[in-house]
Amino acid sequence: MTVHVLGIRHHGPGSARSVLAALDQLRPDVVLVEFPADAEAALAWIGRPGLAAPVALLGYVAADPGRAVFSPFASFSPEWRAVAWANERDVAVRAIDLPMAITVAGDGAEAAVRGTAPPDPLRDLAAAAGDPDPERWWEDVIEHRGDGAPAFDAVAEAMAAARGGSVTSVGEERREAHMRRALRRAVKDGFSTIVVVCGAWHVPALDLEGRTASSDAATLRGLDKVKVDSAWVPWTHRRLTTASGYRAGIDSPGWYRHVFDHPGADGVARFLVDAARLLRERGQSASPDHLIAATRLAEALSTMRGRPRPGLAEVLDAADSVMGGIDVVRAELVVGDALGSVPDDAPQVPLARDVARAQRSARLRPVAAAKVVELDLRTPTGLRRSHLLHRLFALGVPWGVPEEGRRSSGTFRETWRVAWEPELSVRLVERSGYGSTLVTAATARLVERGRRATGLVEIVGVVELALFSDLRDAVEPNVRRLADRAASDPDVGHLMDVVVPLAAALRYGDVRRTDATALREVFDGLVVRVLAGVVPACTSLDDDAAARMVERLTGVQTALAMLDHPERHRGFGDVLEILAEVRSLRHGLVAGRATRLLHDSGRWGADRVERRLSQALGPGIEAPVGAAFVEGFLAGSGTVLVHDLELLGVVDRWLSSLTIDAFDAVVVLLRRTFGAFEPAERRQIMGLSTGGPLRRATGFGADVDDARASAVLDTVRQLLGIPLVDAVEPASPVEVGR
Repeated sequence: MTVHVLGIRHHGPGSARSVLAALDQLRPDVVLVEFPADAEAALAWIGRPGLAAPVALLGYVAADPGRAVFSPFASFSPEWRAVAWANERDVAVRAIDLPMAITVAGDGAEAAVRGTAPPDPLRDLAAAAGDPDPERWWEDVIEHRGDGAPAFDAVAEAMAAARGGSVTSVGEERREAHMRRALRRAVKDGFSTIVVVCGAWHVPALDLEGRTASSDAATLRGLDKVKVDSAWVPWTHRRLTTASGYRAGIDSPGWYRHVFDHPGADGVARFLVDAARLLRERGQSASPDHLIAATRLAEALSTMRGRPRPGLAEVLDAADSVMGGIDVVRAELVVGDALGSVPDDAPQVPLARDVARAQRSARLRPVAAAKVVELDLRTPTGLRRSHLLHRLFALGVPWGVPEEGRRSSGTFRETWRVAWEPELSVRLVERSGYGSTLVTAATARLVERGRRATGLVEIVGVVELALFSDLRDAVEPNVRRLADRAASDPDVGHLMDVVVPLAAALRYGDVRRTDATALREVFDGLVVRVLAGVVPACTSLDDDAAARMVERLTGVQTALAMLDHPERHRGFGDVLEILAEVRSLRHGLVAGRATRLLHDSGRWGADRVERRLSQALGPGIEAPVGAAFVEGFLAGSGTVLVHDLELLGVVDRWLSSLTIDAFDAVVVLLRRTFGAFEPAERRQIMGLSTGGPLRRATGFGADVDDARASAVLDTVRQLLGIPLVDAVEPASPVEVGR
């Protein structure tokens, strides 16, 4: 019976090649790997079709999925390659590390340290060899070679020297005691050739000489345990990096995969070819001459620096000197966004399996790199993708995030930014308590959110998300809750706040062909209550409250127009006419905005608006009140002044009539109002105001051909679906400008 302990570096490509060479040479009848013992059954999946690295085994507490640990693998991880080698040849595989049931129970002893352990044994070994860079030393000695069994003899000797006199943590003692116990069991079971694949640091501790089974049993006795489940989850190269917080991480997983796949002398040239291809895709120059020069420069740099062959530093320096674009190469090739895959029948929670089915049905494959996805809701595929992304978003698994401002005016298009992160797999495990399928889990979570909502706007947000996700069982209870809460809320402002999102939900629901009858009834009831209470609510407002009310009035107008609601031209128009009156108890900002809304809706013509504006700016009205009226009327857009010279004249005459003191009192308000206009609008208003007698603005000059303009208007009417009249009078310059 012989035991061979192969000390490796986790995720080391040279270690992986050496492990494979040693296994081919030793031909063991059992392979022991540093892996949680209670997840041994999961190792049988390595090497099967569908399970592609990078992946990780997720171990989580069944009663509290948020408490979890990961065991990641890359395609170049030595443990992954050793298990795949054994599974392919029907060689027994055993996991020998401390069980996850103990690790996750975590009483804090794992992190407790007695004495001072060496923080980085590789640094000490590299320093002894005269190299100040431990990463470069390890790559030169191990990762770029892959010499097989002889390399492990050198590693064992080096680690024995590095561990001499050091004191390990309690957690490490427990892990190594469990490994030794598993090794003794393999010896007892009669295996003739035993190979152990473990981290190089543990090699000296697995020497059974001088360590008794009773002492190891005492170390492991009485440890807390919890019930743990496990599942394979996709992982990414980025999550393998040290920068991600992974303690056993590496700096360059993409480079390491390349070194494993192309270990020969042509590996550098192949990497530079990939870099050149990437740079050309990004629009940069990278010719064959660049490749030849970069390859030669990398070789020269390695010679000058005393390295046996070019490493990553030499390759990157050469590429940057010859081709440039080093940041792109580092992100895409040195690290990379490789994402593993897990087959449906591998150990997973039912919710994750259902999500995978939904992703295939929607033809939306999860990838690690962020990308923008445009969805057309008029197509079955676009609608399925939208439902999937919204349901995951509702569940608290934000695979996709909606891009603000990218939804089309017709609401037929959605834009999402999607990127699958490994943490989302943990979220699915955590959310599996809501249900075993995506629909049931998302529905349960939205119902819970609606029950916990404290305000009307929050409930409307839940209803909207339920509609967009096509979760009818979540819509109905939340609509009832919304109706009950709205009926008992005495604040008209709160009701006005929810009118706009409700209208958007109804409009968007129509596009998705969802039944929102109950929600429409709630909306109609809210409109009635708003119309009844908005006039009293606009009395005796201070400046801040008036500004907020102006936003609410504009929102209500927008909501009614969005749905073409009958009250837009009836009840709400009557309310606006009352609010447009300038009274002592009504803020000028509200009166001005009401007048503008009446103008924009077409209820008031230019003549009536001009009369109201003249009244508001008349000599009997205080200058600050008139300025507030102008701000409310013009806020956000000066187009109305550009195309209606009578209104511009009223404002101009009012400004000219102000005394110096009155002008000083209102100049701040006016500067804020006119400063919000577009630069082109301000230039046009200035030109109209300083160009002599005020004349009509067409925007096209004074020599407009009325007959040709009329023909243009006929074409525009046809494009907009507006019926043509039998006899069309020549278009006025004002109409052309509009």
